[in-house]
Amino acid sequence: MKHLYVSLLLVLFLSIIPILLIAQENPKVLMKTSMGDITIELFQDKAPVSVENFLSYVKDDFYDGLIFHRVIKDFMIQGGGYNAKMQKKQTKDPIKNEATNGLKNNRGTIAYARTSVINSATSQFFINHVDNDFLNHKSKNPSEYGYAVFGKVVDGMDVVDKIANVKVHSLSNGMQNVPVEPVVIESVNVIEEKEEKE
Repeated sequence: MKHLYVSLLLVLFLSIIPILLIAQENPKVLMKTSMGDITIELFQDKAPVSVENFLSYVKDDFYDGLIFHRVIKDFMIQGGGYNAKMQKKQTKDPIKNEATNGLKNNRGTIAYARTSVINSATSQFFINHVDNDFLNHKSKNPSEYGYAVFGKVVDGMDVVDKIANVKVHSLSNGMQNVPVEPVVIESVNVIEEKEEKE
C-alpha cells in the first residue's frame, strides 16, 4: 500500500513538471515605436527584480509616448525617461543592480541605464546595438560592476538598426546624441500566450 502511495505521488509530481515549466516561461513584450515594432523576451528567470520593475512600468503605461533620447550607432539606443519635449518623467524608486546574473551586454540585449551609483536604475533602458563587453560585470568595484541585462530582442532587430542610424544632434542643455526627429515609443504591452499562437 505504501509503495502504491509513493508511486501515485511520483506520477502526480511528474505530470505537474510540464505545467510548471509552461507557467514559468519568460514573458515577452511588444514595443511599438514610430519606426516599427520590437519584440523583447524578458529573462524573468535570471533577472527577476529587473523584469518585475520593467513590467510594473509597462502595466502603468509609463513608456507610452516617451522617446529614444540617446542614440549612438555601433553602441546602443537608450530610452524610457524623456518625452519628445525632452521633459524627464517622474519614476519609481531605484532597484537592485542584477549585473552579476551572468547575462552579457551582447547585440540585441536590453539592459538598465544608471548613474555611477551601482543601484540607481529606475525606468531608463538601452538596447545594445553591438556586443558591448565593457558594460559587463567584472568586479564589485563601482566602475566595473556593470549594467544589468534583463532581456533580448527576439524580433525587430532591423528596427533597432534603423533607430541606431538616425541623424542625431546635441542640445543646448548639454544632452548629446539626441535624434533630430524624435523616435517615439508609442506603446509597450505584454504579449499574451494566445496572441503568440494566433
